[in-house]
Amino acid sequence: MPKPTVEPAADIPLDAKLRPTQARAQDTYEVVLATAGELLIESGFEQLTTNAICKRAGLTPPALYRYFPNKYAILKELGDRLMRLQDEAVFAWMEAGGLEGETASERVAKTAALLTDVIEMTRRFPGGAAIGRALRAVPMLQQLRFASRDMVAGQFGEVLTARFPSVSPTRIRTATRMMVELTYAATEMAVEEPGQDATALAEEIGRLFDCYFETFDAQL
Repeated sequence: MPKPTVEPAADIPLDAKLRPTQARAQDTYEVVLATAGELLIESGFEQLTTNAICKRAGLTPPALYRYFPNKYAILKELGDRLMRLQDEAVFAWMEAGGLEGETASERVAKTAALLTDVIEMTRRFPGGAAIGRALRAVPMLQQLRFASRDMVAGQFGEVLTARFPSVSPTRIRTATRMMVELTYAATEMAVEEPGQDATALAEEIGRLFDCYFETFDAQL
């Protein structure tokens, strides 16, 4: 029987203690993060410890603790970086007209291209799948995911409000949050199942979105 998850105390610090400014310190900082990503892939978040990171990276505990107070702070930094990469890809896509298209096939293709890019980006990110699971499972880290979701949903909302001015703000807000959550779910599904066809999955999500927006026009 698996051991129950032990939740960290709410007052455990999550921020890095020090941001490196010199090249050597930056190297140490990045080695800690890269090593944590490797160990997350191998054994998951529950088995990740600062001692294991130090041993793999050839660092002393004081060298790690100079920058990070605990493993949760390390994961927060990794989560911040992953969420930022994903968000930047989405914002660039929107600015390039990703939500626009004269035909259904064009709109589906644009959405599929974005989701495929996000999936591949997450697959390449060290420990990407394990980071996603931890951001869902650890309450004190869930705020990273919620903040990213709400920021992206807000940007989607502005575009949809302009396209569908007669749709209520409440429905727009619900729809955009649902879109982002569904995108997260599809990304996690593809990342956690290496054999999953990311392109086929992304195209299916694109079709779902396009069909859903038809109900906005119909005001169902």
